[in-house]
Amino acid sequence: MFSDYVAMVLNGAWLTLGLAGSALSCSIAFGLIATIFKVSNSRALHRVVDGYTQVVRGIPDLVLMLIVFYGIPDIFTTLGSLFGKSWQLNIPPFVAGSLTLGFIFGAYMAETFRGALLAIPVGQIEAAYAFGMTPTQVWTQVRLPQMVRYALPGFTNNWLTLVKGTAVVSVIGLQDVIFRAKYAAQATHEDFAFYIVSLLVYLALSAVSLLGLRRVSNRYRVGAASGAR
Repeated sequence: MFSDYVAMVLNGAWLTLGLAGSALSCSIAFGLIATIFKVSNSRALHRVVDGYTQVVRGIPDLVLMLIVFYGIPDIFTTLGSLFGKSWQLNIPPFVAGSLTLGFIFGAYMAETFRGALLAIPVGQIEAAYAFGMTPTQVWTQVRLPQMVRYALPGFTNNWLTLVKGTAVVSVIGLQDVIFRAKYAAQATHEDFAFYIVSLLVYLALSAVSLLGLRRVSNRYRVGAASGAR
């Protein structure tokens, strides 16, 4: 019986990993858009990004998660009643978790991407324009490839933090590692054992992620070294 519960908790790792991957995709999208806004010449867009990062820094992740999952559907229903309609909005826990974590870590990704862009030598950008490249070509062929290399250390930290941050989705009913560990602990009264199992799952995910991202980083370093010769 105990081993069955352990297996149940371990199976939750797949959902946790899927959620983290989905949230990562959202955070990259949010981060890139915010970065483009931040490096633009528009003050209005700068203020939008500043407001975005301030919201993320000022509100706990759990509160944002609850607002998205419970608050937005409630507002939608209230608006419907004002127009005499019975509007209903049900956000699946996985979608709510992915979007909320993506929104939160998008702000951190934006700072990471912005720092990476600023690290690219200005002379390379000027040389690209001198060769007649269009702004789109400069972005896709000069800025983005080098931005990836400079952003990898910060990106790695953000990803590891995001994986740990997925634990908050248990409060909205998503059966991730923490949700299943809590259920197993209540069923068997072996709280310590099952929370240790969940701890080991997160450590394993972090270790594998770190190993993979380090290999990617080493490949980019080799490419940069060969290009510098």
